[in-house]
Amino acid sequence: MALRCLTGRLGHPGSLRYREGLFSSWNAVAFTSTTTAGNKIVHERETLVKEHPHIDLTFSNHKEAFRSKTTKELIRAYCVFQICSIPLIVNNNNKLMKLARAILGANLFRKLMKMTFYGHFVAGEDKVAIRPVVSRNRQFGVKSILDYSAEEDLSDEKVKKTDERAFKPEQMSEISKEPDHQRFQSQLEIRNRHKNVVSSRTYYYEGEEHCDRNMEIFLDAIDGVADATNKTGFCAIKLTALGRPELLIQMSDALVSTHEFFNNLISTEESEGEDRQEFRDDVTRGFNRKEFVLKLRELGVTVTDEDCERWFSMLDLGQDGHVDIFDWDNLLDVNMELSKLFAVPDPETGELKSLIKRMPLEAEMEMRNMLQRVDNIARYAMERDVRVMVDAEQSYFQPAINRLTMELMKKFNKDKAIIFNTYQAYLKAAYDSIKLDLDTAYRNNVYFGAKLVRGAYMEQERARAAAIGYEDPINPTFEATTAMYHKVLRKVMRTIQTREKGRVAVMVASHNEDTVKYTVELMKEYGVHPDDKVICFGQLLGMCDQVSFPLGQAGYSVYKYVPYGPVEEVLPYLSRRATENKGILAKVKKEKRLLRKEIWRRITRGQFLNPPPVRSVLCC
Repeated sequence: MALRCLTGRLGHPGSLRYREGLFSSWNAVAFTSTTTAGNKIVHERETLVKEHPHIDLTFSNHKEAFRSKTTKELIRAYCVFQICSIPLIVNNNNKLMKLARAILGANLFRKLMKMTFYGHFVAGEDKVAIRPVVSRNRQFGVKSILDYSAEEDLSDEKVKKTDERAFKPEQMSEISKEPDHQRFQSQLEIRNRHKNVVSSRTYYYEGEEHCDRNMEIFLDAIDGVADATNKTGFCAIKLTALGRPELLIQMSDALVSTHEFFNNLISTEESEGEDRQEFRDDVTRGFNRKEFVLKLRELGVTVTDEDCERWFSMLDLGQDGHVDIFDWDNLLDVNMELSKLFAVPDPETGELKSLIKRMPLEAEMEMRNMLQRVDNIARYAMERDVRVMVDAEQSYFQPAINRLTMELMKKFNKDKAIIFNTYQAYLKAAYDSIKLDLDTAYRNNVYFGAKLVRGAYMEQERARAAAIGYEDPINPTFEATTAMYHKVLRKVMRTIQTREKGRVAVMVASHNEDTVKYTVELMKEYGVHPDDKVICFGQLLGMCDQVSFPLGQAGYSVYKYVPYGPVEEVLPYLSRRATENKGILAKVKKEKRLLRKEIWRRITRGQFLNPPPVRSVLCC
């Protein structure tokens, strides 16, 4: 299959765009100073705190929430949410849609879907048809993340056959069979990754040509973002769409193994409390040559002085006599030979041993193909001045996805944030992960972009952990996940203050009103103004409008995930939306109440047939 030729400029000078306005009032002028012991050097930084726009954080203003909608659209939304509140219909939605298609025929079925679920949750069939929705939302302060949502509704039998091609148990490493690495096994009986997942699409490996087609779809989506959003939007991608998933699992195993070995080398008997861990400086944690030798002996590793010197020289890439996590991570640099990529240190001997018994030439070529597809997408996005959101996936893929995304940031985020990573707050490792990546971006002097979500794979993750027998990677409760989300947000706010404005940009992607309210209050506390454009909010099209549109019209940076694709091919997506809305009945109940109020207000005010007013809120 011919791949498109990527041409054009590779770099865009300048920094993240943000609008600096003139304000009639200032809340305060604050000075911060730090004194270094001995030198008595004082650094002063003047911080001007702008007044935040007023917004009703109860998110109960139905007029502002639905100002951009026609009354016909409000009635459709109310009917859709009403249907989503009926368990019998939602639990059998796939069967009912197939029955409706059989009775009505293809044409009438498509019209019915466009009048109801498809019309509410999906913007259109292609990147041209979505433009009216994208343009109107933008007029009311809401930008777009384009997501091509066409997918095949796979049967369990077809999924099993697909995964049998994707996963090769005979290549499983000895390390991945150890108790601490059980989650990196590829178990056929639980590989149906789309089960119990209602918030995210699942990709299955069907060959290299299929991955090439997925890449072309993402490249087309980048064109759609550039053309339909005036380059203010994002394109969302998933790395499992671009290569054999087993390769990501193996790379994740290697990364976790090397990090565990590093932590063993720097560990002390002193335990750290949660507060101390939150404020700990991981940039400087590491070891010098003497500490390296002593720790190896403490761990019982028998090596000669010559071997220690050779090892340390190899690790100390900065040649400063100190090895930190960034030096250590370069052992797994994606530009190294792939045979070295799949080698990890043995905790007992200190010798490097292969993660897999043999790396076949075919698998090595597939890994190179995956990396090339990812690179092509990032390069083309930079040429078109479009930002790319790399979606999070299951925890056994995530270490590799995080690492590859950070490699993309180091390569493409030198002048502005093009690549954004995604962090799932329901993971116990969420804080450590984003903290390390923020430090990595700082160390490499690149722009850092991220999206924060709660997580989409909770039921599946817990079932897999229980079935295989490893520790559940998910926080135990909803409250624990909320606490993790808030902890990550505080770290982001502190980092925004310490780096040059615009160097850190984060999207709070949440339908939880309390999380959005907490973020707005944190922005005020840390002096982060909406016009700085470093904190933005994200919700799905057709959901949570009472949050998105008031925020956007008040001047906050807001995005909608905008799905598009042919009617028949987005039915699995629509099925997930129906199931998701059934699972959050309390929120749907509030949206239905606000919809009723707005419809009644228009009837009583004689505005039932009035079109939405023409608005123009600056989105940048």
